[in-house]
Amino acid sequence: MEIIRIENLSFAYPGAEKNALENISLAINSGEFVVICGETGCGKTTLLKMLKRELKPFGECSGNVFYCGVEISKLSDRTSAEEIAFVLQNPEEQIVTDKVWHELAFGLENLGMPNPIIRRRVGETASYFGIEEWFNKDTHELSGGQKQMLNLAGVLAMSPKLLILDEPSSQLDPIAAGNFIATLQKLNMELGLTILLTEHRLEEVFPIADRAVVMESGRILFDGKPQNVGDRLRGHKMSAGLPSAMRIYQGLSINCPCPLTVREGREFLSSHFSNKKDTLEVTDYPTGRREAVELKDVWFKYSRNEPDTLKGLSLKIYQGEGIYILGGNGTGKTTVLNVISGLNKAYRGKVTINGKSIEKYKDNSLYRHNIAYLPQNPQAVFLKDTVGEDFEEICRVMEYGSDESQSMIDAALKKTGTENLIAKHPYDLSGGEQQKCALAKMLLLKPKILLLDEPTKGIDAFSKLALANILRQLKAEGMTIVTVTHDIEFAALNADRCALLFDGEIITNGTPREFFCDNNFYTTAASRISRHMFKNAVSCDDVIKICRLNGEI
Repeated sequence: MEIIRIENLSFAYPGAEKNALENISLAINSGEFVVICGETGCGKTTLLKMLKRELKPFGECSGNVFYCGVEISKLSDRTSAEEIAFVLQNPEEQIVTDKVWHELAFGLENLGMPNPIIRRRVGETASYFGIEEWFNKDTHELSGGQKQMLNLAGVLAMSPKLLILDEPSSQLDPIAAGNFIATLQKLNMELGLTILLTEHRLEEVFPIADRAVVMESGRILFDGKPQNVGDRLRGHKMSAGLPSAMRIYQGLSINCPCPLTVREGREFLSSHFSNKKDTLEVTDYPTGRREAVELKDVWFKYSRNEPDTLKGLSLKIYQGEGIYILGGNGTGKTTVLNVISGLNKAYRGKVTINGKSIEKYKDNSLYRHNIAYLPQNPQAVFLKDTVGEDFEEICRVMEYGSDESQSMIDAALKKTGTENLIAKHPYDLSGGEQQKCALAKMLLLKPKILLLDEPTKGIDAFSKLALANILRQLKAEGMTIVTVTHDIEFAALNADRCALLFDGEIITNGTPREFFCDNNFYTTAASRISRHMFKNAVSCDDVIKICRLNGEI
């Protein structure tokens, strides 16, 4: 039975030159698990919001959307609130109360449920989601993974029939994201809950989805079984975001069914390739470079009564290096960037920037041609109504002359590929466009050291490739780049070194091959697929290369 039917749906935001959605027709059956994917700005989030009346954006709309045979706009307030659940991308945006137990009860209270039913629903939901241990905690004490799990539990306490999620794992570390997605599978299999999900992390969701809907420029490019996407998108730019087993299959052009999971990928390699040559040749990591940043025995806590976030952390970062810091939510990764940038001051230990103690940088001199910091939310760096006005403002603050300002703005736009965005409002840009424009603004500071906090959050695989090319060029020009990320694949492909932060300390660091080949959980899917045959392949390209060296069996 159909739970959602979309007929010839088109939508345009006010003042937009083209439609965000163009003649979309789609039917979703009760109990299906459907993943919608596509590059940033293709219309995925807009489509989801059209299914939740309270979130429907303002603009020019044509076509029809039906829920259980009833047009969405004609649903009662109670039906829309109770039966159609929506989980947002940012866990912080959906939490409205100060206590975990109250957050679970909040939706039921608003529906006017009797207290005995609320208590039973809250208790049952908390038990199902394993929330008992933090049931009485303040919501601000929770990790990102716990907050997102709480959001999911909160909407499911109302027993919805349809669960819609907009990139729910984009701000979670790999382990928390895996647990969250596994919970979605459990809900779909055990409760028969219909799930409609947009996601860039296709590695985890494709194997459990019934259908994949691929969007491009507001239209549906493909709608079918995830197993068939690999052949359909062969050579398309969206193929860069497919699960690793599918990308390896595409790169090797073997005539057989396309593998989808890590297990199927391992079987595919074992069946078709030998491992006479089991190790890729690698060049030694260069040593002897000047230190750009040194953290030595650094301790930091956010308040006197809180536990230490950083506990004797030591790390050397070299000039022209790209280092990626990984670790779980709440381990202190962002705090490391804050300490390097001077936003947080260590109460013990030493922080040195370009050979000079951070305490000796006076009157904002640390931020003049030394350090630029791009936070997790790129919107936070924009203050004006257009991207161009923002760029002009930062040039005035840096006291550049008019000719120098224009030259630098032109260079930053060209380097980031954002020339066509200069007249737009920053908030009208897609996630990938915002990230590139925010990066361009940081470049106007002429930094020697660039700090990036989750730069790939919420952007598609094609936008990641564009970002990687920009960062590669900046490093070639001598810039030092320190990146905090949950994106293991991006780190594996682009890092000179990776470091793992746990319990306030850097517990290991090394080149991507050294780092990922020795890890079981913080490692790439390509490594998991190939490690039974090959010793140091960590990317899909690595696996494809060594398979070609060995040849088919």
